[in-house]
Amino acid sequence: MKKIAFKLAGLALSSSLLLAGCSGANSNTSSNSSDSGKLKVYTSFYPMYDFAKKIGGDKVDVENLVPAGVEPHDWEPSTKDIAKLGESNVFIYNGAGMESWVEKLDGTFKEGKVSLVEASKGVKLIEAKESDHHEEGHEDGKHEDGKHEDEHSHEHEGKYDPHTWLDPENAKIEMNNIKDAFIKADPKNKDTYEKNYQDNAKKLDELNKKFKDSLSNTKKKEVVVSHSAFAYMLNKYGINQLGIEGLSPDSEPDASRMAEITKFAKEHDVKYIFFEELVNPKVSETIAKEVGAKTEVLNPLEGLTDKQVKDGEDYFSIMNKNLEVLIKALN
Repeated sequence: MKKIAFKLAGLALSSSLLLAGCSGANSNTSSNSSDSGKLKVYTSFYPMYDFAKKIGGDKVDVENLVPAGVEPHDWEPSTKDIAKLGESNVFIYNGAGMESWVEKLDGTFKEGKVSLVEASKGVKLIEAKESDHHEEGHEDGKHEDGKHEDEHSHEHEGKYDPHTWLDPENAKIEMNNIKDAFIKADPKNKDTYEKNYQDNAKKLDELNKKFKDSLSNTKKKEVVVSHSAFAYMLNKYGINQLGIEGLSPDSEPDASRMAEITKFAKEHDVKYIFFEELVNPKVSETIAKEVGAKTEVLNPLEGLTDKQVKDGEDYFSIMNKNLEVLIKALN
């Protein structure tokens, strides 16, 4: 974790930064706190919001930057959003290339009072390759040179698969990083943050075991997904994903890509084509019709719909639903 303060007077950002698309700050940390006296926390998109809420409990006020129902890959902050960050104690983002706009903001930061937390620090990243677009799988675990993520800070966008949170073991690392950040910013509530982390770490261990027990010996080992977001969730169990799109669901496949996916689905007797609720399902539906398959939601947890928020869904409930549909599709 490093400390930053936003030079709010210098928010003359480039026009690209101001495109929308993947709480004034004072001189000390306590004055940045919310009116309730709690830590004021901003998060970049849904998993970071949910993790922060789980660890912070009633000791933090958490606000998510990306609205419900918005796909976060191409989202970028407005000047109003950036001003909000300057009023916070802690800003949490995933890293690993998920929020390219964070690096674009580097020129507006200086050493100061707002804690910038890269939640994925310490996670073993999967390197993005052409296989994200045109082949049947990803490579496992570490970088090719064997180094961990923290030895590769400030990498270029797109070099690594950013969907780290979909592996419960990685989610545990991310929650631990958030916990450490909260303790550093608010040491008087250390016991609360430690207890909340331990409670959720236990749930993540149970979830990881459930995935392992359910997916390690499935009849099928191939899935077709709307974009290549699920390597962290699937690779460890020997399951290969073929993404209709790559690491970001930002365009439609051309005719040759559609033919490739259709051939793959027929050769591997794929019975379900997965789509996402925040992305138009028409391509998945077209492929499913062509190969005689059904469609089903596999959620990358990049964001929740308004209905899911209203229904009280969270990381654990969505991940359990993901597991249920994977079991159905692979057996």
